[in-house]
Amino acid sequence: MMGSRTKDTFWTLGLIALLCCGLASPATAQQEAAEETAAGETAAEEAAEPEIEGEVFAEEIVVTGSRAQPRSAIESMVPIDVIGSSDFASQGDTDLSNQLRTLVPSYNVNAQPISDAATVVRPANLRNLAPDHTLVLINGKRRHRAAVIYWLGNGVADGAQGADISTIPSIALRQVEVLRDGASAQYGSDAIAGVMNFLLKDSNQGGSIEVKGGSYAEGDGDLLTVSANIGLPLGDTGFANLSAEFGSSEATSRSVQRDDAAALIAAGNTAVRDPAQIWGSPEIDDDFKFWGNFGFLTDGGKQLYTHTNYASKTVTGGFYFRNPNTRSAVFSGDGGSTLLVGDLLDAQDGILDGSANCPTVNITNNVPDPAALAAVQADPNCFSFQELFPGGFTPNFGGDAEDFSIVSGIKGQTQGGVFWDLSAGFGSSEVDFFITDTVNASLGPDTPTEFDPGLYRQEDITLNFDVSYALNEWANLAAGLEWRDESFEIGIGQVESYTIGPLATQGFSAASNGFPGFGPLAAGEWNRSNYAFYADLELHGDNLTTGIAVRFEDFEDFGTTLNGKIASRYRVNDAFSVRGSLSSGFRAPTPGQSNAFNVSTEFDQVAQELVNNGTIPSTSRVAALRGGEPLEPEKSINYALGFVYHSGPVTLTADLYRIDVSDRLAVTQLFSLTNEEVEALLAEGITSARNLQNFRFFSNDFDTETTGIDLVTTYTPEALGGNTVFSLLFNHTQTDVAKFNPNTLDATRIRELQEALPETRWNMAVNHNMRDKWRFLARVSYYDEWFDSEDIQVYSGEYLVDAEVSYALTEGLHLIVGGQNIFDTFPDENPGARSGVGNLYSQFTPFGFNGAFWYARVKYDF
Repeated sequence: MMGSRTKDTFWTLGLIALLCCGLASPATAQQEAAEETAAGETAAEEAAEPEIEGEVFAEEIVVTGSRAQPRSAIESMVPIDVIGSSDFASQGDTDLSNQLRTLVPSYNVNAQPISDAATVVRPANLRNLAPDHTLVLINGKRRHRAAVIYWLGNGVADGAQGADISTIPSIALRQVEVLRDGASAQYGSDAIAGVMNFLLKDSNQGGSIEVKGGSYAEGDGDLLTVSANIGLPLGDTGFANLSAEFGSSEATSRSVQRDDAAALIAAGNTAVRDPAQIWGSPEIDDDFKFWGNFGFLTDGGKQLYTHTNYASKTVTGGFYFRNPNTRSAVFSGDGGSTLLVGDLLDAQDGILDGSANCPTVNITNNVPDPAALAAVQADPNCFSFQELFPGGFTPNFGGDAEDFSIVSGIKGQTQGGVFWDLSAGFGSSEVDFFITDTVNASLGPDTPTEFDPGLYRQEDITLNFDVSYALNEWANLAAGLEWRDESFEIGIGQVESYTIGPLATQGFSAASNGFPGFGPLAAGEWNRSNYAFYADLELHGDNLTTGIAVRFEDFEDFGTTLNGKIASRYRVNDAFSVRGSLSSGFRAPTPGQSNAFNVSTEFDQVAQELVNNGTIPSTSRVAALRGGEPLEPEKSINYALGFVYHSGPVTLTADLYRIDVSDRLAVTQLFSLTNEEVEALLAEGITSARNLQNFRFFSNDFDTETTGIDLVTTYTPEALGGNTVFSLLFNHTQTDVAKFNPNTLDATRIRELQEALPETRWNMAVNHNMRDKWRFLARVSYYDEWFDSEDIQVYSGEYLVDAEVSYALTEGLHLIVGGQNIFDTFPDENPGARSGVGNLYSQFTPFGFNGAFWYARVKYDF
């Protein structure tokens, strides 16, 4: 249950679990120490990896979390998951976020079917913290943020702005290293929950081509993807490794007809769709991803390197149904007793004197008075939106997303033995929004039904200079400088998407309904720069390894921050080691979080109607009346304690952790708007303010305590010839709001932060290779219960089973078939689906709501 959250009880249970796991006979696979046989890597694949400066990159070697020489994951002072390329290949999904959800139990992501911009770029959470509490690296270099701020994310992600990893095709990856520990003292802002380092393939020969197709058992959501990778020599001492992927996936629907729509149909309205509103995964078209990784060794021994990417896609999802009798400020002005009828003569002269003498259209038993409605339609000076949409309308919302980055650098070694690395990087993310099948009601019959509301754009520039020097065989000293500049832009929308039309004074809503456009006063660009100095020292003894790191950072708008970390690992004997760490961290608010605004149409379960909720800058005059202040950085303290056991075919790691975040940044509860506040927002450029019911803003008004345990174990039985790997991964995480301002956080917001994500997740898998021809994979995953604040419902946990079979048709040519969720497991049904908005299942289910997915792919390695 989500009830007992006493810290003493948690730590007692955690210590018991550590002791039990240390004594138990393990069986598992996703590795922290990635065995060469795990995940089905073949010897040929490993041999294809090139040598860079004399080092061969092996799967079990990690570079994340240390600036000394690379070491194996089981020798690291902090927990690091190592995920090989074949772990991603053994899945039917093509979205890297979904693939990681299967492989890292403390990582969560869901579908976000009707979540404004979060439908285009979905939020992901590590250790049940916000998406921007996890730092993303590519080849060890900081990845830029996505343009999207997650205005809707089931509480934990609300207001966050993290990186978008869905732009990375898994075929481009050599391995992924997930550092499950705070690392702000080493890498800077955002590394509170951990660090995810995506290492690109660097072969100078060979490659692969893969075609994948699949569909859900329900017969929808068809997916087709073609991907390719090739390694090419770059001169005699370099490589160019190129990867590309192109695909699309159709939308799904797991909807039931809403009661209000069914009542309209029963009353004779044949223009209402069935279902009136679609709940499902969005349609993704023209999903293109390209990555290039380049390296070249000069005659002088210096290494030039570059990695770059371009990605684009179009995502289209649904919005809420607008009832043709009741939708406020479009079809009715009094809750559905009468139709809202516009007087076009009054709209022309601006004098509200009823010049056209338009009739009143009463609504009885879901049927507007036919005679009165006919009179309105016959009079050119009167207007009702039932003339355009007699069955109501359901907007389609989406965005055209583009992502680009390039990082280049040079590194080498001085005659004195100092390794140095100089690099520069630029990254940009843009989402140009669109909304169709909707109106700007204040324009009346002149309204378009398709709108360009504007765009979000994020740009990051990063400069780094790092040095590392081995003082002797026992000590390594490293230091560096970093300068970053990040900017956030709101691009202006088309005029009709934000303008206040002539019918606004008669109660018709202004701006594009569902997602108002960005007007001249709301549009703008904001940027911030910062610089940092960091240093760390690692000491290596026969049995003890200790690392100390410190980082000073100065932000032009927030001032300075100083953070440190100490981590250590002690080898008790050849098989058993203990490790632990203590660190401080921080995360600076983004320029987007400090300045952006948004309007979201949401369904109010209590009032049983659609309401427009706005998010405004914390420095707005309206926010200031409710406690809004300029934002400050979040601060964190991380504690970790664990052990590593590795003997023969068995590897087992167990790690306890605690993350205390103070002055945590998130959006507040919703506040009702007064008439005076509406006028103030209009003056600030929020043209849709007159139709807002509520607003919220960012604040640093609460502290949280997150505690958890990770267990990772692999077992490769010698009796089976080393061709079979068993794996078990377990994570339990719970978050408590330890301190909060009751004026800005209500009980619902607190419950979202504590319970919106599963507390317990685990998966168990077996991977078997047979006779160099066959490979079999089976995986069982468990997702604990979660709270859905939209449905006001706790949904129970579920078990999912995946399976895959691979057969080598010829040398290098493989046919793979498989299924995800092969027993067609669904979440609990939403008891209020029909009386509400038609979502049969929770939109925030952590494992999806589409049921079984079956797929096949053909892969050719050369």
